[in-house]
Amino acid sequence: MSIAALEPIYSQTPDVSSKSKDELGMNQFLTMLVAQLKHQDPLNPMQGTDFTAQLAQFSGLEQQFKMNEYLADIQEIVSAQENGNAIDYIGKMVKTYDNTICIEDGQMDSSSYKLENGADVTFAIYNEHGVEVRKIYEGWKDAGEHNLEWDGRDNSGEMVDDGVYAVEVEARDEEGSIVRCNAYVTGEVTGVTYVSGMPYFMIGDKLVSPANIVEVRESGG
Repeated sequence: MSIAALEPIYSQTPDVSSKSKDELGMNQFLTMLVAQLKHQDPLNPMQGTDFTAQLAQFSGLEQQFKMNEYLADIQEIVSAQENGNAIDYIGKMVKTYDNTICIEDGQMDSSSYKLENGADVTFAIYNEHGVEVRKIYEGWKDAGEHNLEWDGRDNSGEMVDDGVYAVEVEARDEEGSIVRCNAYVTGEVTGVTYVSGMPYFMIGDKLVSPANIVEVRESGG
């Protein structure tokens, strides 16, 4: 039996989803190694260096299996911690980077924007189809944070339907250059959901990533 016959056993990527499969892989390796020693050609026995190489490969394989087990355990711990942290946000008011506004029963999210420098501000509001429903000229605003005021009406003065609307803020200084501007939404976290294994906070009809949160406070605070 040639040494190459062992390659399909130890060269495969271990399956970290099942410890029983890991153990089977190592047992198969040992079985094949012992069989190779028993049935080697007496006139051409395995050299010491070959045997040492086989043992080294087995040692590396065993360590890789163990490492995969450790990584799986760590992943479970981190996942549990993330779940616990996400649930702790329910009922709290959070401020998050967000350029959307949710209209529900005619009421709008608490929204704001922050200017890096003083600027002339105009913002446009778009529906879910990307169609502009309202454009508002705010005029000159100093550097800092300002409330985004919208009465929920379109350019013709009609109330828009409930839903989520995107906001595009255009801020330019006295020379016409673009001024950096961040948009925020503040709302109460009513639940937590998961998308592709990642937690998202539910604020009204919107899903917010924890990574976008910049401020947390008690509801009513």
